[in-house]
Amino acid sequence: MGQKRKGNSALVYSTDAGRRCPQCARPVADCVCGKDRPASVGDGIVRIQRETKGRGGKAVTVVRGLPLAGPALKALAKQLKQKCGVGGAIKDEVIEIQGDQRQLIKAELEKQGYTVKLAGG
Repeated sequence: MGQKRKGNSALVYSTDAGRRCPQCARPVADCVCGKDRPASVGDGIVRIQRETKGRGGKAVTVVRGLPLAGPALKALAKQLKQKCGVGGAIKDEVIEIQGDQRQLIKAELEKQGYTVKLAGG
């Protein structure tokens, strides 16, 4: 069964291999192109906000929108934690730093060339 492609359309599903990756056209189980890519890049602006919800009243600084994933995101989180002198974690492509460290993190990320906004109140 030959398939004809029109314009920029790409094969998304095939009966012999199932779902296919839109970037490399390999079966999803064999795809290697998306493992080190962020889930979404967004609008290119890194947003920093302070949150206390679900943390017993303790404040954390949340960094969202970084165009990094995997080891690069982990390395940046480590660098930010060291710069602030506190602990933190990475959860769902979001960096959480203990305490209200918004100004310090903003200055550090701007020095590295990111476009940064302070989000929230």
